Amino acid sequence: MEVWPGEPYPLGATWDGAGTNFSVFSEAAEAVQLCLFDADGTERRVELTEVDGFVRHAYLPQVSPGQRYGYRVHGPYDPARGLRCNPAKLLVDPYTKAVEGPVRWHESLFSYRFTDPSQLNIDDSAPYTPKCVVVNPFFDWGDDRPPRVPYHETVIYEAHVRGLTVAHPGIPEALRGTYAGIAHPAMIEYLTSLGVTALELMPVHESVPEHALVARGLTNYWGYNTLGFLAPHHAYAASGTGGQQVLEFKAMVKELHAAGIEVILDVVYNHTAEGDHMGPTLSLRGIDNASYYRVRDDDRRYYLDYTGCGNSLNVRHPHALQLIMDSLRYWVLDMHVDGFRFDLASALAREFHDVDRLSTFFDIVQQDPVISQVKLIAEPWDVGPGGYQVGNFPPLWTEWNGKYRDTVRDFWRGEPVLPELASRLAGSSDLYQDDGRRPVASINFVTCHDGFTLADLVSYGSKHNEANGEGNRDGTDDNRSWNHGVEGPTDDPGITELRARQVRNLLATLFLSQGVPMLSHGDEIGRTQQGNNNAYCQDNATAWVDWERAALPENQELLEFVRGLAALRRAHPVFRRRRFFLGAAPHDERLRDIAWLSPRGTELDDGDWADGHRSLVVFLNGSAITEPDPRGEPVTDDSFLLLLNAAPGKVEFKLPGTAYGESWEVVLDTERPDVAGRAALRAGRRLVVCGNALVLLRRRR
Repeated sequence: MEVWPGEPYPLGATWDGAGTNFSVFSEAAEAVQLCLFDADGTERRVELTEVDGFVRHAYLPQVSPGQRYGYRVHGPYDPARGLRCNPAKLLVDPYTKAVEGPVRWHESLFSYRFTDPSQLNIDDSAPYTPKCVVVNPFFDWGDDRPPRVPYHETVIYEAHVRGLTVAHPGIPEALRGTYAGIAHPAMIEYLTSLGVTALELMPVHESVPEHALVARGLTNYWGYNTLGFLAPHHAYAASGTGGQQVLEFKAMVKELHAAGIEVILDVVYNHTAEGDHMGPTLSLRGIDNASYYRVRDDDRRYYLDYTGCGNSLNVRHPHALQLIMDSLRYWVLDMHVDGFRFDLASALAREFHDVDRLSTFFDIVQQDPVISQVKLIAEPWDVGPGGYQVGNFPPLWTEWNGKYRDTVRDFWRGEPVLPELASRLAGSSDLYQDDGRRPVASINFVTCHDGFTLADLVSYGSKHNEANGEGNRDGTDDNRSWNHGVEGPTDDPGITELRARQVRNLLATLFLSQGVPMLSHGDEIGRTQQGNNNAYCQDNATAWVDWERAALPENQELLEFVRGLAALRRAHPVFRRRRFFLGAAPHDERLRDIAWLSPRGTELDDGDWADGHRSLVVFLNGSAITEPDPRGEPVTDDSFLLLLNAAPGKVEFKLPGTAYGESWEVVLDTERPDVAGRAALRAGRRLVVCGNALVLLRRRR
């Protein structure tokens, strides 16, 4: 085979229309072999003799898209020094754009003998390791343009590629559970009808299930176990061979963009699928273990684990950091995605042991002309000491607001959290204002993939994860849920109606709060996991969206309710302000933009805030919006009164005096969702709100 010197950059396998350049970094390597595989599995090895800055490279003019390949790295195997080279192990290119086939778990994938971990395992792992694939980078994007939806107009829908579509009757069976399934008109029409502007996909990077899970007959369904940071997961493609998954993913993005929907990827750069020191050797571990992973200073056999998954990526090393940044740029420039949600983002900010708000990772993202221009969402915690960092990320970032989730859950289950609820409804200025961020820095959510679904949140008091095979020890115990008197399903009509009302309360609170609302897939149609709050390993009906259940009358009513909430938010900028409230205006009471009132119709005093009340009125003044529209014109809107009653019994609310408005009309009542348009209510009139209910009034002009 003809071999030319090639170039050290870009890393990975790059086809230019005539041949393919291969490039891989390893400071630990003494020699690197490129392994090419024919269709029948025959392996040919090419020595990469050109080295520049620890990057080994070659150009093969005869290699074209579809070629399967991997690497073997020769070098020291000395775990005590953090070195784990083993040429018997075929390694996945960290920069591969496509992977073909799953991991087939076998002892040869490990660098030690199961019977004696001190003994080096030199069995060939190639028959059991997925193969990398050279891809054709060219794709007809046509007139594709990023929707660039402003944050304050964004509604995020978190979904799993497979789980969202695998049981959808309107999608052809061959496309269910795939990128093409999401791109199908039935799914796009559903998302647009729901008011979704951004689809946040759970991990689509190539991932593998853990050996222990497979041994229990389960799998890593969620996909937070990355093997390839630049490769779309092959199993989510209708055709996952020959690199076709790349084309299918691009086609999905193109169709979503045409519908005005952005694509945000949930990315896992904090750890990889190789696990702890007893894990398999699949890629980075065998290429350059001590450069790519954070090993302990006192004993380099072991990893620093800030993720709970066995290892942590070493973002202090320039090539590990480069891998992350090259991956992010690839997904934006080549795959046209619109943003990222960073799993356990605090782990990326650990310079040494503490979380550092000014870490190298944030510095590089801030100045990057590509990455700094897309949506960046942090899951602002990890499992290490001091890892809970809600409110502490730099100004460019938005955050999953875990305090919003906890407070809203607590309020509607009757906890005395009124002062904190006010902060969360108003955009969490206590978390974000001091560093120059706006309300949109708060990604508000009540549920997400991790934890109870919304239906389960109001139906279970504790988790029921027995099917996971871990003795119900996995998953959080801090659910802040309420089963309303019966654990799980019930035929009691009183409990059923109360649960349904609580679901509407939680959803209405979400869409009427300042910040960016995020809806978890299927919550709008009553999706349940039967009390499992950690369905990471359930690739079955437990975790999939049940579209047959969606057809039930009560769930169709819920779906219409959510559509109405999204339309209400879209129509009224007072619910999606770009700046924080100012409160009282110093010179003109009419310019007060928000007021907090008691059921008596008077402003809350210090005693009201402190007395553990569970009822509240919020006045939102649409005539006092301070931010202009994109053309610099003033923004005006209707004014609203939001009445919240988390007490178990009815509460009589006295509408405030004429300074707030002469006359009001009901536009939303979670007790009776169909009451919009009720006759005018004059200032000073009393309105009875049932227990555990929310009412929204609009000021009549």
